[in-house]
Amino acid sequence: MSDLPDLFREMDQLRQRFEEGLEQLLEANHGLGVFILVLANASYDAAIHPRLIGRLEQRFERAATTLRATLRAGRQAGDAADDVDVFLRLMALGLHELPLTRFRDVGRFQLQFNLLRALRPPRMASARVERVFQPFDPNGFHFNRPFLMKEVLWEGHLLKRDCRLLYNKFPFAHLHALLVVEPESNTPQFLSEDDHQLVWDLCEHAGVALPGLGFGYNSYGAYASVNHQHFQMFVHPGNGYPVEAGRWQHNGGGEAYPLACERFQDCGEAWRALSGLQEQNRAFNLLYRPGCVYVLMRRVQGSYQHSPWTSGFAWSELAGSLTTFNEQDFRNLDEQAISGEMALLNLPPAL
Repeated sequence: MSDLPDLFREMDQLRQRFEEGLEQLLEANHGLGVFILVLANASYDAAIHPRLIGRLEQRFERAATTLRATLRAGRQAGDAADDVDVFLRLMALGLHELPLTRFRDVGRFQLQFNLLRALRPPRMASARVERVFQPFDPNGFHFNRPFLMKEVLWEGHLLKRDCRLLYNKFPFAHLHALLVVEPESNTPQFLSEDDHQLVWDLCEHAGVALPGLGFGYNSYGAYASVNHQHFQMFVHPGNGYPVEAGRWQHNGGGEAYPLACERFQDCGEAWRALSGLQEQNRAFNLLYRPGCVYVLMRRVQGSYQHSPWTSGFAWSELAGSLTTFNEQDFRNLDEQAISGEMALLNLPPAL
């Protein structure tokens, strides 16, 4: 579409903007939080890593020296406590010991070993949730915080809506960014028909120029990390997520997916289903692709006990791409364990 920004009209534009933005953040020396963001994105993407690793090493040594001196003097670091904690763990590990994210197929699913993501603060991930609607909290963590403005990749009008695109600080997908819709409206993480339509249209129209484009969505109570309306944008290489495979019944195949899943190819029909889920206080995760959306219905977080090898299943995990945080789990997890974990999220049958 002619009214799409250049960022959404050409893959080279998107990748160039993404990589140059990381370089600019690193050069500006915004502090530990931005350093972690750049390092995490470089560690995830082997194509970006060689371009940034030399400067990351230099910045790491300078920041570590400064932090040591600050702690020896008994002073408080000027960075956020979460960022200081992550950086101290990086110091204990050693930057040279931080591996690039690795990937492997496990039967019908995908695994990644993403050590840096294991260090992220939990935010809402550890919360027990009973309702899928929670009012926006201006005093909580949200995407209008001034310190996040330097992490903005792009902002402006997108299909006649004001939107903001931020880097994902701890990425687990290629060209991973957070699309915040009408950020100044302070809307909680509760889907509206207009927002659903926006992402459907964006995925369908921009997906022509950006092969592999998609958006993930976690409802409140389905491991949304922030209660401020946002979607997760990515460009997935290859054949897509496992949930998109033709073998599954929701795609016309003969095999049952381990979790209740429906694929909708009509935007209005999908919205009616999603609106009904929200009215029934049902948690869900979504995967938007050009011309369709996968709706994964699940137990609300905190209502079941997940296995120690996961911090909880959100949209990517339920789409069949799982993140592991230690090498032993990455090597040893099998298809049965993954299917069994996913099945734990199935809602009990109605009486």
